[in-house]
Amino acid sequence: MNTNKQRILEWIDSQEDHLIQFLKELIRIPSDNPPGDCHKIAEYVHSSLQNFGFLESSLLEVDEESVVKSGMIRTANVLATTEFGAGAGPHVALNAHGDVVAPGLGWTYGPYGGEIVDGKMYGRGAAVSKSDIAAYTFAVLALKQFDEHLSGKTTLVFNFDEETGGENGPKWLLERGYIKPDLVISAGFTYSIVNSHNGCLHLEIKARGKSAHAAAPQSGVDAIEAMTGIMTALYEYRNSLHTIRSNVPGIESPTLNIGLISGGINTNVVPDYCSIRIDRRLIPEEDGEIAQQDILRLIQRQVEQCPGIQVEVERVLYARSLQPSAGQATLVEAIQRNWNHVLNGNTPAVHGVPLYTDARHFAEAGLPVVMFGAGPRTLVEANGHRADEHVRIDDLMSATKIIAATLYDLLLLRN
Repeated sequence: MNTNKQRILEWIDSQEDHLIQFLKELIRIPSDNPPGDCHKIAEYVHSSLQNFGFLESSLLEVDEESVVKSGMIRTANVLATTEFGAGAGPHVALNAHGDVVAPGLGWTYGPYGGEIVDGKMYGRGAAVSKSDIAAYTFAVLALKQFDEHLSGKTTLVFNFDEETGGENGPKWLLERGYIKPDLVISAGFTYSIVNSHNGCLHLEIKARGKSAHAAAPQSGVDAIEAMTGIMTALYEYRNSLHTIRSNVPGIESPTLNIGLISGGINTNVVPDYCSIRIDRRLIPEEDGEIAQQDILRLIQRQVEQCPGIQVEVERVLYARSLQPSAGQATLVEAIQRNWNHVLNGNTPAVHGVPLYTDARHFAEAGLPVVMFGAGPRTLVEANGHRADEHVRIDDLMSATKIIAATLYDLLLLRN
């Protein structure tokens, strides 16, 4: 490892307390999405970047129409571009999100506390992905301290809508020309490099019947009963999905989950309405349009057995999968090389994950993107989206160093 790169790693070590405090403050700001009132944390990130010396950082308000369409209350995006040397080298974007799912119950440590116990920081967003905001910020800060022989740009791209699809984050920024990077590193974990992820299809299914007095149910048409038949068929369909296997390491089979159900008027009334929402995960080899048609045919067969029932199906979300690509090689090789330098271990695996993330928006724009950041080997290990979500401080520090060293290699001037 050359002298400048070693100095970068030593500088990051010297900033450990500041890095930890930044992440702790991020965790202490609630940014649950839904409901999606995420402007306060966006403002905090923006002001923090300016205080860190990113004087050209910008807070971009997302228009009300886009926010309402996504079901959020208010949000913004934060950008901070740093130019090194003549700026002629590659432009690398680092993308992470600061919105989180609601904490739920069962926490040992407060979800908005950032408490550190046995070398782990606890709180909602500690692993997904406020830790990446902190790691990416300090990685670029380190690069700015030792920027001789570098040429190119980095842009911190922080959005606050990933949990509801990222339509107001990376996609919004790319479509409006706010960011035009050559390479992208997106939020991930420290012990592997992710080059692929699942897609996702969310459908809302609404069944309408006819209400009636519970004492004369034969005079009504029971929407909940009809939906029960649809749900039974969906569960049978789900059980068949395990026979479909992906060829991408780390990704196994498609899945289906019925996550929401609503309906009925009162206990003594035959229900005239029932709705459910389903989540259909798509392996990279699948086409979401075909998967939706399969589900529609299944529903139609059930409806034919329920006279008087009308069914409507609405697509709520279609997130395409992230596919492995040859263009990812530059990023993968640089991260692997510096991972070995920092952690002195075996080369980290490259694989897919069964999630869907904002990384897909960059891939759809034709940009090479991989996922790498601060965190453990798996989302389950970090309690991501569960009680007692946490990140190991050692992993936070290691990820920051690996990212900084990777950026140094990507931007290093070659004679």
